[in-house]
This record gives sequence, C-alpha cells and structure tokens, in this order.
Amino acid sequence: MRWSHLFVPTLRQDPADADAPSHRLLLRAGYVRRLHAGHYSLLPLAVRVRARIIQVVREEMERAGAQEMLLPTLHPAGPWRRSGRWDLVGPELFRLADRRGNELALGMTHEEIFTTLALEVTSYRQLPQQWYQFQTKFRDEPRPRGGLVRVREFTMKDAYSFDIDQDGLDASFAAYRAAYIRIFERLGIPAVPVEASNGTMGGSGSTEFACPSESGEDTVVRCPACGYAANVETATSRLAPVSDDGTDPSGEAVPSGASGEAGASGAPEAFDTPGVRTIEDLAAGFGVPADRQIKTLVHLVDGRVTLVLLRGDHTLNEQKLADATGASELRPAEPEEIRAALGALPGSLGAVGVTGLPVVADEALRGRRGMVTGANRDGVHLRGVDVARDIPSPAWADLREVAAGEPCPSCGTPLEVFTAIEVGHIFKLGDRYTRALDMTVLGADGERVHPLMGSYGIGIERAMAAIVEVHHDEHGIVWPEAVAPFAVAVVPAQTDDPEVAGTAERIYGELRAAGVDAVLDDRPERAGVKFRDIELTGIPHRVTVGRRGLAQGVVEHTVRATRETAEIPVAEAVTHLRGVLAR
Repeated sequence: MRWSHLFVPTLRQDPADADAPSHRLLLRAGYVRRLHAGHYSLLPLAVRVRARIIQVVREEMERAGAQEMLLPTLHPAGPWRRSGRWDLVGPELFRLADRRGNELALGMTHEEIFTTLALEVTSYRQLPQQWYQFQTKFRDEPRPRGGLVRVREFTMKDAYSFDIDQDGLDASFAAYRAAYIRIFERLGIPAVPVEASNGTMGGSGSTEFACPSESGEDTVVRCPACGYAANVETATSRLAPVSDDGTDPSGEAVPSGASGEAGASGAPEAFDTPGVRTIEDLAAGFGVPADRQIKTLVHLVDGRVTLVLLRGDHTLNEQKLADATGASELRPAEPEEIRAALGALPGSLGAVGVTGLPVVADEALRGRRGMVTGANRDGVHLRGVDVARDIPSPAWADLREVAAGEPCPSCGTPLEVFTAIEVGHIFKLGDRYTRALDMTVLGADGERVHPLMGSYGIGIERAMAAIVEVHHDEHGIVWPEAVAPFAVAVVPAQTDDPEVAGTAERIYGELRAAGVDAVLDDRPERAGVKFRDIELTGIPHRVTVGRRGLAQGVVEHTVRATRETAEIPVAEAVTHLRGVLAR
C-alpha cells in the first residue's frame, strides 16, 4: 500500500471534545470519525486493526472448538418476550416496527436468537455445541463516551455454549475463560479476570475481564496478596468488629450519646434533631458516630416503594440492590414520593414501626443494637434501636460498596480499588433461555431436559480502544505488532531523488514479496512530516532511506516502541526486518 493512496486524515491538534487517550489519538491519527453520539465511522487504518483483532479472536475461538455463524441483527419481538427481556432490558433496546406493524428490535445481544437455532438440536448425543459470530450490536446507551469505549453501535464477538449438565457447562466456561486469557495476552491488553454481576443476563455466575485504565467506567476491587478480584458490584470485604455493649472493640467507653442507649422501657427513644439532614450532621451535632447510625434510603423497585438500610458509614451499590431484589427497574424515590410513603423527608427516615413496605437491610446491620435512626418525623430521631427487635423480618443482602483499604475477604490484606475498561464478559446462564424458549433434548435416560447455556462476549472496537489506552506515548499510538495496521513503513527521505526513491521502492517491494505488510510513504512531504504521522499512527517499524545513508550503503531502522534507531546495510534490510518481526 502507498501512503499517497491511503485516506489517513491526521490532525495536528487534539480534538476539543476528546477526553480519553484512545478517543483523542484515534481521532488525531485518522482512524475514526464521529457521525453522531455513540456512532463512529472506521477509516482504513482502523479497519485493518479491527481485522487483525478479529483474526486473533477467531483463532482462539476455533482452538476452543467453537463454530462460526452469522445471525441477523434485526430480531422479532417474540423470542425477547418469551425470555422476559423485552420488558426487562428497558430503553437500552432499540425497538421499531415494520410496515406491517410487527414489533422488532435491533439486537444488543443474541441469546434468544441462538437458542431458536438450538431448537434443532434434539439429543444429548449432539451436545456440547459451541457457536460464535462477529456481528454488529446496538445499545441505546444514555451517555455514550470515551470514543469507542462506550458507543451505541459496535462489533461483538459473542459465543454461546450448550451443554447437557452442570459439569459440561463448567467445562465450557473454563475453556472460554482460558481462551479469553490467551486472546488478551496476544492483543497486549493486561486484562484482569474478576468476579462480576450477571445483571439482566441472568444465570448463576460470571467473570468480567477488566483492563486497568483511568478512562474506564468499571470499578474493580483487587487484593495484591492473594489475587482476589471482583467488580465493585459483587466485591466484598471483611468488616472490623464492633461492640454494642457501650464500649468499642478496644474496650474504651463509647462517647456519651453515641451508644444510642434506649429509654427505661427498652424501646427506642425519640429525641429532637433540628436541622439534621445528613449522617455527618447527626455525628457532629449529637455525637453519634456514623457506624452507629442506620442510613435509610428509599428506592422504587419495579415501581414499589422500598426501604433500603445500611450502616451510616457505608455506601449503597445499586447493582447489588438490583441483584438482591431481582429488579428490572430501579431508581431513588423523589422527595414527594418519600413524604407520601413515610411522612418525612430524607434526613429523618427510618424503618422502625413501618408496615406495608418492603425493607432490605445490609448484612452489616444484622444483630446490631443501640443504633440511631430517623423517626419518620422531620427533625426527630430514635436511639436505642435493636435491629432484630424493632425492624422485624427485613430481607437481608450484601448491599454495601467496598472501599479501598478494607480487608480482603480471603486473606485480610488491604484491598486496592481501580478503574477499568470491561473488555470481555463470560456468563453461566444455566437453563434460563432454553427453558423460556422450550429448547429440550432427549437425555441419556430417555427424559427430555433443558440444556445449560453459557454466553461469552468481547467488544472488538472497545478492545481496539483498550489497546490504545495501554499502548501510547506523547507522540501517538504504539500498536503491538499483532494488531498494527502495517508492520513496516518505508520512508524515502527525499522523494525527488531517483536513487532514494528507487531504493525505497525496491525495499518496499521485497518486503511485500516476503509476506511483510508494509506501506510506502511516497508523499512529496518533508521527512519530518512523514515521521510524525508514522509515529502518531503507531506503525511498529520504520525504514528510512536517505541520501546520506545511501552514500554509506545503509538505511535506518527505527522501532516505534523505543524510538531507537540503528543503521543496517541496504542489502540486508529486508532480511533484518524479517528476523525482527519473527521474534
């Protein structure tokens, strides 16, 4: 390929609206252009990188025994209704109707549609089946951001396994997990496998592959000692011991009022707290430490007002609440909804004496006594609250969000917390979809059974962005050789010099004949302009042919990753580069 024939519209300045490094560099280097929010055109260099990523993924899928297919992106509503996800997914699913009024959706994933194909599998002897595709997905993201990191239209490699029993599903899941580790190693993405929530996918468990990045939207909790790692949506930690007998765990007396001692009757005692609106207000004004307060949040869970209780110094993770309640729709209640349900506004809320409303309590509150909470009267709180006695029969769940420095649940080492890009996710779906779509096979005992499914996804363009997030410097992108658009750029420093141009043409032709993917920068530009563009676009190797070097019988080889340059004899240039690329 000749650069003069390529469409590579590089920019000299950073785009004003690009924040993430990958967004900024893919725009500047002429790889992508934004059409509108969440939709990007991939230009020639990006198409080449995308093809190389797909090839790596395809090789590992075939190594895992998966068969490639290609399914439609436009889906009838029927299978989605049967699985329950037509209503569960919400506005992220693009919906439309054809000219006959039939309800349709643009596929955001393909569990239902692959399951309809599996209806033709009739016997356990045909299992396991491993199927995959590369297909466009559509998701009506509320806030597309970060260039290719979060978009509304993208390519996904989605794979699906069908097994006769749990042992089979476990084996398939392990095989895909191993395949994903190999894929990300080959792509140069330092992905960390972490425990994660299944969300609307359903099933019994999942593993997310998280690439550490300041541009990421995921939060990952990891132990540096034992390797425990989980998305914050599922992460847990050990809690420090607390005492409710009037002393803290060290034996020191709890400050006056902080123990939340009850009145003489043993029942919670009301006390005035004018102006208190927050946990901090109650701690500062009345000497009640946050860990002795019951924080009461009000959410609408599938439209029903629900009280959510946590320790005052803990933060709710909404995905944990959604998983605990099985909610398809979840949001904080508005102030008017809260007053209508409880008679007070946030700051004075509590679950003591409340009837007719569901209550979900975090496990950190289980068995606690002498606590303080709102009385459901503005400016009034209750002390001496015994959770078991005064808040009967809440639903218990792990709701709190883990914070950095808390002890690892496995070994007690302080936990690390970092942001990451989710580059892959694999799920154990069980029989959720095969049961919903009545996909059965005849088992070995002659009985019909619903096979167990797994689902395994990688976003191709997001993987491209993640590679750039990890591999870049102040001069531009630094592609790993496995995914670079070209392996070598050949640059004649003086295109108007017949000897320089002729030598560059010959080296370029020999590289191409030897199977090396090379580009000849034959533009009538100054050498410095060419060098900047080649560095910006991230081509791993550059061969520079110039008058001065030819006078000494050498050309220059520059490695993009290190920017180191070495002189090599003209006659050995192609052999040298082939040896470097073969390492």
